[in-house]
Amino acid sequence: MEGIVIFREVQRFRQTWIWVILLSITALMLYFLIKQVALGEPVGNNPATDWLLIILVIAFGLGFPILFYFLNLTVEARTDGLYYRYCPFHLSFKKITYDSISKCEVRSYSALKEYGGWGIRYGGHGKAYNVSGNQGVQLEFVNGGKLLFGSKRAEELAQAIQSGMGK
Repeated sequence: MEGIVIFREVQRFRQTWIWVILLSITALMLYFLIKQVALGEPVGNNPATDWLLIILVIAFGLGFPILFYFLNLTVEARTDGLYYRYCPFHLSFKKITYDSISKCEVRSYSALKEYGGWGIRYGGHGKAYNVSGNQGVQLEFVNGGKLLFGSKRAEELAQAIQSGMGK
């Protein structure tokens, strides 16, 4: 039986700069596709075949924007543990029991400097799940491991976890 949800946050990649880059790539690839396939003007000195170009447009021009649209990080503090899911990479929620957490604190972080970017990342401070921003909840485990969840509501998340830990 899963516990009752006491905190829930869903974060999505909706930063303008990401969408400008993704949609610029899509527009550029569509331009190449139209120029080569529809107008018959090869692109570059060693052009790809029409079929390869179509596959690349589907994979990168359409696939990446669709992937980023559906990417989301869900974190839930429930009465029986902390649950998280980075969709579509996790098919189901992962559970962290409160008794496995030794420390929970809100902290500022730099996604690029500390973890090399956003998403599911590894760095000098352990593993991180982040989507945007520079605030998060750092967990330290009884076994010495560390895990950071980026959060727009870091204080609330930390309070819910600490409540579950009995603190």
